[in-house]
Amino acid sequence: MKRGRLRVLLGAAPGVGKTYAMLEEGRRLQGEGKDVVVAVVETHDRAATAGMLEGLGIVPRVTVRHRDVELTDLDLDAVIRRNPQIALVDELAHTNAPGLAHDKRWQDVQALLEAGIDVISTVNIQHIESLNDVVHQITGVPQRETLPDAVLRAADQVEVIDLAPQALRDRLAEGNVYPAARIDAALSNYFRLGNLTALRELALLWLADEVDTALQAYRAEHGIDSKWEARERVVVALTGGPEGETLLRRGARIAGRAAGGELIAVHVISQDGLRSPHPGALAAQRALVEKLGGTYHQLVGDDIPTALVAFARAANATQLVVGASRRSRLRAAFSGPGIGATVVRESGDIDVHVVTHSAAGGTITLPRLGGALTPKRRLAGLSLALVGGPLITWMLVALRTEESITSEVLSYQLLVVLVALVGGLWPALFAALLSGFTLDFFFVAPLYTITIAEPLHAVALVLYLVNAGLVSYVVDQAARRNRSALRAAAESELLATVAGSVLRGEDALKALLTRTREAFHLTGVRLLDGPEVLAAAGTAGDEDQVSTVPVGSRAVLELRGAELDASERRLLAVIVSQLDAALEHRDLARTASAIGPLAEADRMRSALLAAVGHDLRRPLAAATAAVSGLRSTDVTLSPSDRDELFETAEESLAALSALVTNLLDVSRLQAGVLAVSLGPVDAPEVILPALDELGLGPAGVELDLPADLPPVLADAGLLQRVIVNLLANAIRFSPPGTRVLVSASQFAGSVELRVVDRGPGIPVDRRDEVFVPFQRLGDTDNLTGLGLGLALAKGFTEGMGGRLYAEDTPGGGLTMVLSLPAFDRAPTPKGTE
Repeated sequence: MKRGRLRVLLGAAPGVGKTYAMLEEGRRLQGEGKDVVVAVVETHDRAATAGMLEGLGIVPRVTVRHRDVELTDLDLDAVIRRNPQIALVDELAHTNAPGLAHDKRWQDVQALLEAGIDVISTVNIQHIESLNDVVHQITGVPQRETLPDAVLRAADQVEVIDLAPQALRDRLAEGNVYPAARIDAALSNYFRLGNLTALRELALLWLADEVDTALQAYRAEHGIDSKWEARERVVVALTGGPEGETLLRRGARIAGRAAGGELIAVHVISQDGLRSPHPGALAAQRALVEKLGGTYHQLVGDDIPTALVAFARAANATQLVVGASRRSRLRAAFSGPGIGATVVRESGDIDVHVVTHSAAGGTITLPRLGGALTPKRRLAGLSLALVGGPLITWMLVALRTEESITSEVLSYQLLVVLVALVGGLWPALFAALLSGFTLDFFFVAPLYTITIAEPLHAVALVLYLVNAGLVSYVVDQAARRNRSALRAAAESELLATVAGSVLRGEDALKALLTRTREAFHLTGVRLLDGPEVLAAAGTAGDEDQVSTVPVGSRAVLELRGAELDASERRLLAVIVSQLDAALEHRDLARTASAIGPLAEADRMRSALLAAVGHDLRRPLAAATAAVSGLRSTDVTLSPSDRDELFETAEESLAALSALVTNLLDVSRLQAGVLAVSLGPVDAPEVILPALDELGLGPAGVELDLPADLPPVLADAGLLQRVIVNLLANAIRFSPPGTRVLVSASQFAGSVELRVVDRGPGIPVDRRDEVFVPFQRLGDTDNLTGLGLGLALAKGFTEGMGGRLYAEDTPGGGLTMVLSLPAFDRAPTPKGTE
């Protein structure tokens, strides 16, 4: 039986129209004469979606009873018995009701496909297993229903149902996604504009990667090596030399000429480890790649041009950027064409840009003859030639016969090889010449004379020298590789030790200087900022040789001890860059620590001023008016009038006393002698007294507080002051006849209280101004306060570890969102996670 085909409609978030599009496609296919049934669809009470079901065949769901609750789900057996051509299955990642044949709906879909039924299904990006943690970080909402990536990747067709984030929010605000009671919470939580934008990008990138993978598989399956310019991909070859930044910027300009261009930097490490780049330069170039929006790759290959071209073909590159050779003309004449010329020859249809730079075509220099062996080994090889030659000669002369010439030649050849293995080129050449003349003097007729009577004797001497040179070359290369490996291991160990010291909590500057002194065998190291010593390690003797290295723009690293060689200075450059970063981090930390108390003091001072100017004004005026009326002799007061004035004065003075108490607590907090009294606070227990304080009832305020709302971690007194200010502000700007809504919801470990009005709202670019003291955004009368209520509310909220911000009310108005941490009634004990 032919397996069915799976088509998946992928969405960035609920409400983008996946189910509607699936039903619309089902109706279209049915109109073409196909047998289409609805296996299971979740309409979520959306009228438009439910309307699309009309005219489609629907397989009744199966009912499962679980814990006295009736659940309905896809009836797999009924759909298979019905055997349609196409089945519409909504929510591919759905978890089935307990007791059904499969735990997950995608397993039901696999069974339908095995039965030869084509399936059209839907899924949201947050349900893909590999993206689950990323979505959690973006939205703060964990997803318990996930779909294995392999299931979605195995689909025959994946199509993104795309909708702009703002269009989705508009659809939500109009009531087309969720019921009206859930709209405000949804807009403020999961459906934030930033969340939707990030989820949309995830969905589009996931599909783009799948398309790219499919394209690569198609090219590999059909043996296509030529470039397909679906997008501009520019590969830049980096050597770690000074030309790297020039090449990267040129490559970025080439990639930027077309939309969707991609910059890829690659560095090929030779397997022998001898072509060692400058680590500081390569690290800086890697940072530049990331700054330019590209990616960095590192390969190992003995044939660098072949490795570059192979990588470019594998990446489907359209352009390859390499630098002009830094070798001199004399060196190029002896060593053949450079990497750039070889890449051009092997690149095929990939365009190659050979970019010139200031380091191209260096000066004419001769190769070094010193080799990689130490002087001790060269001296040992020379000693072996001087001692071993006479010993072998004495032994061979004593055993000489007419037929022994072959063993004599091989004996001297062995000596030359041994000397080459020990001492390298120059001792080996000396041993070859010495043994050649010795062989001619003692063992070739006429004896005891040095004459080259036969051309073969000259050839033998040349062969001695060639063998000595070849063996010496191999020994020299082995020594180079050994030194390179030891050097790389030492450098890696040093850098790992430095990083480990900092990670273990040691002072970064001190750790870097200490490891620098130990690694380079220095007597002392100091980091100076002018005359100030920022950090030091070791001692500083007057007889020591002193050298300095600049660190950034102002500090200097002072080294006392032996002069460093070129390879050691290369490693020192890496340490200097880390010192510069450590200095910058220390300066930023000091600045932040200095600004923090000032900002806190300014915030608390603003809150105090706001409270004095706003909250004390009304009760003070009422108390003053009551006392003035009682003392007036111009008016005769009845006993009831006097009692009313006394009551007014008493209430006002009581309110003043409570406010002054709160302000004193805040001032003590600012002075560091009083902590905010944080504890579990039930929101209704604070909201109701705030309503009483303002004299608000059901006619002015609507409450939507869930019964299962957890308590918040807050100070009850300060929280009440915040809510009073928010309510007073909302009432002031609400149109007559409308009520202010106070709602609450739980989201990502926080409880969010919303005070929603239907007033004129505030432009987005001016929302921050409402939290600045003395800002009233248009009020001109002096009866509404000095514009400090919201500044006070924000200061108190931040003092409790919460957040206060403004949002648009769907349909017009302003929503003030007060977010506080939810109180954990049963915290997880440490060590049990």
